[in-house]
Amino acid sequence: MANHFHCTACGKCCYGQLPLTCKDAFANAVIFPLCFVWTPLRYGSKDYALVATLGTTIKLADRKELAVLIVPTAYLPSSFPCPALGDDNLCTIHLSKPSRCKTMPFYPYREERYQSELLTPRQGWACDTSTVAPLVFQDKKIVFRDDFDQERQELQAQVPILRGYAEYMLKYSPSLVNSLVQASSKVKAGHVVTSLSSFLTATKNPEAKQIAQLQLPILNNYVAKTAGDTRLADFHKNYLNWSKEMAYLSQRP
Repeated sequence: MANHFHCTACGKCCYGQLPLTCKDAFANAVIFPLCFVWTPLRYGSKDYALVATLGTTIKLADRKELAVLIVPTAYLPSSFPCPALGDDNLCTIHLSKPSRCKTMPFYPYREERYQSELLTPRQGWACDTSTVAPLVFQDKKIVFRDDFDQERQELQAQVPILRGYAEYMLKYSPSLVNSLVQASSKVKAGHVVTSLSSFLTATKNPEAKQIAQLQLPILNNYVAKTAGDTRLADFHKNYLNWSKEMAYLSQRP
């Protein structure tokens, strides 16, 4: 089966949370409110093997295990546009945009043979999937794959540091396992969110203070944007807590 696709720059996919590589997250710490999103998969799930390779595995008491993605993420409500999206619906950082944006609509955490499932536009999106659009997927393979391969390589390169982070969190936040088990039981993939400050502390990042100084005004901005909206209470609470953590890190010697 052949699939065609062309981006019409409608801007509809530039809303809500944006998964990033560590490289892109820190390169854009002055733009995006950052966190880490953990997505657990139960053994036997379709992308289990790939997730276990790009993320980590957690052994459970009943001899079962979870594969878990740990993804640096621009943490935005689904109704909020990407802060880099201009008023004309065009990207203001197009020349240096994250790998995730370059690879769209393909997704590197999914096996390549299943990528065609991502080529059906969501309701309201104006993607061109007619036969006039470029051929992008054929015989279970991505046709133009440079961006996809580059993102996958970046994800593979960051696995060791993410697994070290996972070990730290599982040691010092034992309730995390229960949260991941609960998330894995949901029909639609569940998630657990942890702060950027926990990652900077766990990995002893030498630029933690500088990153915190970049993040603090961004988080404070989103604290203000989400204040008073009960629908965004979880986002507001997280932004507020994380801003306090970043304020502390930004003042450390």
